[in-house]
Amino acid sequence: MFRIERAAYGLKLTFGDVIDAREMEQWVRESVKHLQSLVGNFGVFVDMRALGPLAPDARALMVEGRKMYKAKGMQRSAIILDNRATSMQLKRLAQQSGICKWERYIDATKRPDWEEIGVAWVILADDPDKPN
Repeated sequence: MFRIERAAYGLKLTFGDVIDAREMEQWVRESVKHLQSLVGNFGVFVDMRALGPLAPDARALMVEGRKMYKAKGMQRSAIILDNRATSMQLKRLAQQSGICKWERYIDATKRPDWEEIGVAWVILADDPDKPN
């Protein structure tokens, strides 16, 4: 399951359950449509709390999709997670797609204010990883 929504800062993505390659291809196609409507730089907020680990073919498509978002003007993205396995997998994918510099990962199990923290990164570049 995935959902793409417009937001004041750009796009809000939600991923959940197990996403296979066919569904990930659909995400890429729908992303193209949404990205065409954006002008200039934008931010992306991604809620992946309910996402299970991705199979290799779905991971490859996610890497290509993430590269596409960056190429179309993504300035920053916040990724909300709640399990270690998916978190590790997505961090590896960010390295493969070359976007890890602009992405921040927020563990919803440790940060009850995860939504505010993520939006602050996306809109204001308020880095949740900076030392206090």
